[in-house]
Amino acid sequence: MTDNSNINNNNDRFRHFDSMIINANVATFSKEYGFHLAKQKDDNAELYGQLFDAAIGIKDGRIAWLGAQQDIAPHLHDYSKANITDAKGGWVTPGLIDCHTHLVYAGNRSNEFEARLHGASYQDIAKQGGGIVATVQATRDASMDDLLAQSEKRLQALLAEGVTSIEIKSGYGLNLETERKMLQAARMLADKYPVHIRTTYLAAHALPAEYKARSDDYIDAVCDWMQVLHSEGLIDAVDGFCENIAFSTAQIKRVFDTARALDLPVKLHADQLSNMGGSSLVAEYQGLSSDHLEHLSEADIQQMAAHGTVAVLLPGAFYTLRDTTLPPIDTLRQYGVPMALSTDCNPGTSPLTSLLLTMNMGCTLFYLTPEEVLAGTTVHAAKALGLNNKGKIEVGCDADLVIWDIARPADLCAQMGLNPAQHVMYQGQWRT
Repeated sequence: MTDNSNINNNNDRFRHFDSMIINANVATFSKEYGFHLAKQKDDNAELYGQLFDAAIGIKDGRIAWLGAQQDIAPHLHDYSKANITDAKGGWVTPGLIDCHTHLVYAGNRSNEFEARLHGASYQDIAKQGGGIVATVQATRDASMDDLLAQSEKRLQALLAEGVTSIEIKSGYGLNLETERKMLQAARMLADKYPVHIRTTYLAAHALPAEYKARSDDYIDAVCDWMQVLHSEGLIDAVDGFCENIAFSTAQIKRVFDTARALDLPVKLHADQLSNMGGSSLVAEYQGLSSDHLEHLSEADIQQMAAHGTVAVLLPGAFYTLRDTTLPPIDTLRQYGVPMALSTDCNPGTSPLTSLLLTMNMGCTLFYLTPEEVLAGTTVHAAKALGLNNKGKIEVGCDADLVIWDIARPADLCAQMGLNPAQHVMYQGQWRT
């Protein structure tokens, strides 16, 4: 691979790029260009880590140079038109990252949407055999071809909006065979589409009917299956649902201990319906993220800050469930906890396949700023997936980029129903 530092430092550095983007305004989300995690009202740091009238040089799928348009202009004659993309004053951001999805599933749960409109609660639906368990049966019954056909429609919708990395969880199998099928489907989508897919093992999602009243036995099985599926190369991370309708902290700890023995990172669905200390638990395991967080306590936040655990906020579920308890945004800001934002794409509580709409929800429902929601779908979402070379624009990072037809970055959050993505680049190659 080309040494990017040499490209930047020798006299011929402008002649070695595979391609270039010119005449761009760039939201880098890089500390090198003034982006800060938490800003005070009197902070003069640059919003978005922004650069105006800039250009980007790309080599071997990575960003090799970033600087002023005037510096590159005298060297453009060295390149063919096919290797130069003119942003025409538009904005370039990192490729968007959807860091919490249940995208691979079969079946339909719009009946639950109707039931909630007639007054049923999340817990009521779960007790009546709906919710996660309903999708489990449909996913178990689906062939691989059917599962892929249903799932890739959802993926295509996200890719069209500039998503270049996405997490896909299992958790609608709840047996070895179907958990494997879901993870294999996610790997197959990664092979078919130009997108980076991280797979997360979420068998500790709900208690299947065959284990009724035997939740500890089921957790034993979850840990056993994890070892099998990890040996097959299907798991990138491990998740669980720590909640009063799911699993206790003691049970999740057993799952995390198995993951730690396999050197797999962990994350957790926590504090959505109640506070059971799940966020503190995942932080103690140096977890990548704790997700949902409507009932997160200050003590949990302190633990997350101490261990570098990202807070993943899911406004789609908050909206669909008509929740009224907001995540403690101001306290997360106070302790400098990175806040990521994701669709939580799933069949029941967040049937959402638009990360742009998710960003608008983050602003309107959670009172986040446009900069926070954009950081939450780029640099902080990358951290929530353990992706160190994605989510920001700086030399050495993957060239996952989007050119948007917008006047300012806030347009991506303020508009609803309009997709202004003009061109999407994944690992140095344009896909649109």
